[in-house]
Amino acid sequence: MALSTFVKISGVTNLSDARYCAGMFVDLLGFDLQETSDKFVSPTQFQEISGWVSGVDFCGEFGNDSLETLQEKLKKYPEISWIQHNKLETLLQFDSEKYQLIFQADLSEVRHIEEELAEKISNQNLHLLLSVDQTELNTDQKESIRSISKNAKVILAGGISPFNVKSTVSELGLFGIALEGGEEIKPGLKDFDTLAEILEELELED
Repeated sequence: MALSTFVKISGVTNLSDARYCAGMFVDLLGFDLQETSDKFVSPTQFQEISGWVSGVDFCGEFGNDSLETLQEKLKKYPEISWIQHNKLETLLQFDSEKYQLIFQADLSEVRHIEEELAEKISNQNLHLLLSVDQTELNTDQKESIRSISKNAKVILAGGISPFNVKSTVSELGLFGIALEGGEEIKPGLKDFDTLAEILEELELED
């Protein structure tokens, strides 16, 4: 079994999410490595989760950390092979042969520089994770995303449901989508309803 598009699960905090998503053949599990975040995953927690899953890559999710801080943190998470950051200048200082790089930005903040941003990211072989707050995209948002996707590998976070995921990926020319991990109700118990419905929609028949 496989999925019809690239899928990243962001903000993974527990083994239940990790094992379920790995079993559904997602491509990338993201872990929030900002100590001030409610979803922060310590090196010990990361080892406990990542040691039980296979077939997926792991992404370190960062905010405003400097290059030096990032490099120090990454020493504690040697299995991380992807880096996500909201500062393009910081990402560009990393070795793209060692790490896959994701620039995270809100669509509302980059719509006025669509062509410039897409060209820069394409030239640097970066992925662009575009965040959208709305549960449904409007016409202007779709046009902006479609424009950027012509020249960049866009991963969309937001505006996705089980009912529109296939058409959204196809119509907007997306590289993939990003879904959010959740909290455990109690150890080993999770509500996977929405996540499962979206992933099941993307399943390819054997």
